[in-house]
Amino acid sequence: MNKKKSFSISELASEFDVTTRSIRFYEDQGLLKPTRRGQTRIYSSKDRVRLKLILRGKRLGFSLAETRELFDLWDETLVGSEKQLKLMLATVDSKRAQLEQQMKDIAMVQLELDSAEMRCREALNELKQQQLSDKQADQQPLEQL
Repeated sequence: MNKKKSFSISELASEFDVTTRSIRFYEDQGLLKPTRRGQTRIYSSKDRVRLKLILRGKRLGFSLAETRELFDLWDETLVGSEKQLKLMLATVDSKRAQLEQQMKDIAMVQLELDSAEMRCREALNELKQQQLSDKQADQQPLEQL
């Protein structure tokens, strides 16, 4: 675990493999709140944890608005709240339901693709058979000569 108390934007960008522009965007969205020393942004260990949570939420399909709502609930108390945990569970349930629907949709598209592929292959085979029959019919009169 990182014991460092403050971080530069480039340190966080490097650590989490994101661009400094992304970090500034999260700051513009109110998700990160670095202090300033002149033009230099100084990120706290809290900002570092928040960035980690933003990126984890992004991987899980959370919108920035959902992440902000969870952060806001956390900020209401020093240790979080039952309200935050319930919101998190509801959000997880919602994401899971969306994923399940997407998996069903993908399975349906795969079936449709399988069916389309089978029809195309059958039509191609029929076309080849027709071409072979036509070729044999064209050659038959020549053989009779």
